[in-house]
Amino acid sequence: MLNWADLTQDWGASYARAKRRFPNLRDKDMARVPKDRKQFEAYLAERHHLTVNEAREELEDFLFIESLNREADHPS
Repeated sequence: MLNWADLTQDWGASYARAKRRFPNLRDKDMARVPKDRKQFEAYLAERHHLTVNEAREELEDFLFIESLNREADHPS
């Protein structure tokens, strides 16, 4: 499964997909937020009116879906 480090390694490419999943992300905030997962979870919670636990679960779902997408794009 894709992890936080994998996602943020190429944040430029990942951000567009994250923005589709989480439409309240603000471009101006993204330069600093993705470096720390807990900070990003708190940011997601604030911007999308979620609890931090809900934001964490949404992020886990997003990482899982991204993993599936990468596997489909690059089969072994």
